[in-house]
Amino acid sequence: MPNGFLPYEKRRFVVTGQVQGVGFRPFVYRIAVERGLAGFVKNTPEGVVIEITGPAVDAASFGHALRTEIPPLARIVSLDEEAQEVKPPDAPTEGGFQILKSDQGEGHAVLISPDTATCADCLAEMADPNDRRYLYPFTNCTNCGPRYTITRSIPYDRATTSMACFPLCEECAAEYENPLDRRFHAQPNACPVCGPRVWLQEADGMPVCQGQDALREVARRLAAGTIAAIKGLGGFHLACDATNESAVQLLRERKHRPHKPLAVMVPDIEAAAAYVFIDESAARLLTGPVRPIALLPRASGPAGGKALAASIATDTDLVGVMLPYTPLHHVLFRYLREAGGGSHPALVMTSGNLSDEPIALGNREALSRLADIADCFLLHDRDILIRTDDSVVMPLTPDDALGMPKDAAEPGPPLIYFRRARGYTPSPVDIQNLDDRTDGVPTVLGVGPELKNTICLTKGSQAFLSQHIGDLENLETMGFFREIITHLAAILQVSPAIVVHDLHPNFLATRWAVEESGLPAHGLQHHVAHIHAVLAEHRFRGAALGLALDGTGLGEDGTLWGGEALFVDTEALTHERVAHFSPILLPGGDAAVKEPWRIAQSMLHALGITEPGNRPWPWLDTFGPMSRMLPQMLDKKINAPITTSCGRLFDGVAAMLGLANTASYEGQAAIRLEGAQDMAETVAYPCAVSGDGNLDTLALFAEAHQDWEAGVSAGVISRRFHLGLIRGLADWAAHHTGRLGLEHVALSGGVFQNRTLALALPKALADRGLIPLVHGFVPPNDGCIALGQAAWGRLLLVKNG
Repeated sequence: MPNGFLPYEKRRFVVTGQVQGVGFRPFVYRIAVERGLAGFVKNTPEGVVIEITGPAVDAASFGHALRTEIPPLARIVSLDEEAQEVKPPDAPTEGGFQILKSDQGEGHAVLISPDTATCADCLAEMADPNDRRYLYPFTNCTNCGPRYTITRSIPYDRATTSMACFPLCEECAAEYENPLDRRFHAQPNACPVCGPRVWLQEADGMPVCQGQDALREVARRLAAGTIAAIKGLGGFHLACDATNESAVQLLRERKHRPHKPLAVMVPDIEAAAAYVFIDESAARLLTGPVRPIALLPRASGPAGGKALAASIATDTDLVGVMLPYTPLHHVLFRYLREAGGGSHPALVMTSGNLSDEPIALGNREALSRLADIADCFLLHDRDILIRTDDSVVMPLTPDDALGMPKDAAEPGPPLIYFRRARGYTPSPVDIQNLDDRTDGVPTVLGVGPELKNTICLTKGSQAFLSQHIGDLENLETMGFFREIITHLAAILQVSPAIVVHDLHPNFLATRWAVEESGLPAHGLQHHVAHIHAVLAEHRFRGAALGLALDGTGLGEDGTLWGGEALFVDTEALTHERVAHFSPILLPGGDAAVKEPWRIAQSMLHALGITEPGNRPWPWLDTFGPMSRMLPQMLDKKINAPITTSCGRLFDGVAAMLGLANTASYEGQAAIRLEGAQDMAETVAYPCAVSGDGNLDTLALFAEAHQDWEAGVSAGVISRRFHLGLIRGLADWAAHHTGRLGLEHVALSGGVFQNRTLALALPKALADRGLIPLVHGFVPPNDGCIALGQAAWGRLLLVKNG
């Protein structure tokens, strides 16, 4: 042949990312066969390896399709392509194209897919009376279904999942082995003949019925006001009719959850629109593949139908709504409509636990822990290996995404995360700057804080943040913490070199890191970890000003921080507290968090106000005797630690306005304060930077108190407070960035779950010529701390070589 021209090309591809259990190999097979290419595809420890041989034009077309036509659940992190020498035996017809058996081994470079909502194809089969999967509650394919919650180890094959104990029937096996079938190597593949089964039993263990009869009967009971425990994807839900006030109140009483909002599941987007206001971003989120709990404004309810029970959410006009994400949910709502649930049935679907405990996982565990709450149990025999709560998010419009990482809106709308769990984990956060060459850095483990705990493991340039674990305040949650560290390290096949923990010596996570982990342990201050988390999301290198605003975290000076301006340099790996909110005393310590009136009286005391003026303080009727003792505690500083907390400032203003003398869950007072705003008000209270560079938040409180004394409405005061704090924070940031020669301002902390602050402050910073950096992949609350710890630890290892 002239000029040594070869008719064929041979290419080798190595693909890493979320490419197992998502139909990636069948996709590769299809695009290779369509082009008449020879070769193979297989899972290996280094990723999915592909070799093709064929005409140059077809090989090029294959490479383009490989990058642009991937399955909906696949996510490519890296794709390396290498031309190889073509030898005479190589030809398009030489053995055709094959899918080879997975290679075992250590150090794999693939990602486990998160659990994904039932796809349209599976729903169509379930709705067809002639289909063998008609109304089967465990229908799935490579485009949907359980993944993370049923996976023991990698490679993701059926033998390493909880489906190993369900041998495939002849028809399912044929689907599983056919490369052109939608269920090729769908590890949870099943049908009524060979798959998991469902049954209903009473709380005392007495069996009721099974199969479709069980789903039909539990639907009838829910419509009649019963409370049911329902085994789901990542654990149990406690369910009742969300339009039945008596049932909702009874569930609250039994669950010991008096006020915290409850999540609601509805059958479809039309039903959701009857109960909450839905814009384009919310619709995309609700109907997408994740199906998290979305916080949306409450609507009045369907015309001529029932409204949601008032006690679903008493402190806010936002309702947490989600659509069905498993086949079992879809079948349940079908029967609920038949049982008299109306055209828009709605169920409370809250975590199956007592308050502060992990979600129940197995059948025996649920029957033991939930028997005093649920009247009946809908169970199944597919084991859940990894407990995972529902994710909770607030969708934003693209215009509200100012300061988020550029790719944070993919594949859905931009979000404020409140809880990152099912559907999002274990997807990693890419934390490596493109200029870095540090893939060889050893693994770091961040063990998180006490509240809203998560853990985080780094692997190369990626950080794997666990699902929400909870508050490490009991043995059950601590057991979950240990379980997730072990499991995540095992499926990632990594061994941490160091562990990073909070400075608080009494946190259970800190004690585990120092006393049990056996690893070199490094402490990082809570709020510095917050800022490192948001900087890691942006892959930011250099110096920035961080505003860390939350409840409390132990500071480096032994006081309780929470309203902090921090200088953080990721290259020099240094940080400095440059300023803070006005310090106040926290009378009673933790008791003040549960009784915000103490904070209000402490702030009044700091202003020299020791007795009520024109109006009696709102808490005197209930806490009068204790209120009279407080001045002595404050004067002598008895059990009254110093704090600069932003969250406590919100608590104090809310209590001053009579909105919350007590709080039954974290953030309750602040939620009520935000919800009380009169949005027609435009006046902002002054909130100035003091001579020492601190933010004079005590003067801000004084303005609110003065208006309250004058009889101004709580709605007007709340709005003026919010506007004043936003303006004050922006001026504060401008003051210190100007002084330090910085332009980036990183925002983190639980206060940024306040929508008003989260949306307005980045814009106020931009108006002052600053560049805001906000969270886009993880929560701003303490759920991000482990990411910040792990990112800082990784930088520490890089710095130390």
